[in-house]
Amino acid sequence: MLRSLIAAAAVTVCATVAFAETDVVSHRIELMKNAGDATKPVADMLKGAAPFDIEKVKAALASYEKAAKEYPSLYPENSKEGKDTTASPKIWENKADFDAKLAAWGKASADASAKITDEASFKSEIKTVLGACKGCHDDYRIKK
Repeated sequence: MLRSLIAAAAVTVCATVAFAETDVVSHRIELMKNAGDATKPVADMLKGAAPFDIEKVKAALASYEKAAKEYPSLYPENSKEGKDTTASPKIWENKADFDAKLAAWGKASADASAKITDEASFKSEIKTVLGACKGCHDDYRIKK
């Protein structure tokens, strides 16, 4: 009876770990999708294809800050593969740099949120935020 209980517990733990690995990948994909969705109206504003909307800008920056805070914990060693991840193996080869770039993106987003009050400040500040975003993508994302 005790052996059956131990075996059942082991199976449960293994299944939970496997689910958690998939869940981590799913969560980071969802966070990035949300950040990307928030970027579309911001990019349109930068191009002049949409009117300036401070609420959409603030929402995008909040999305970036959230992602930047959560992302470092969403790249454990056991999550290199799974789902449709575009995470480059370089992330785990240079995790400290990856984490530093995420922190810089989060800080740039928070700083911009405090500084952006109108269209002129938006146009000057958002470039730093998007540059930080692009820098991480250039180094740590597999292009499909």
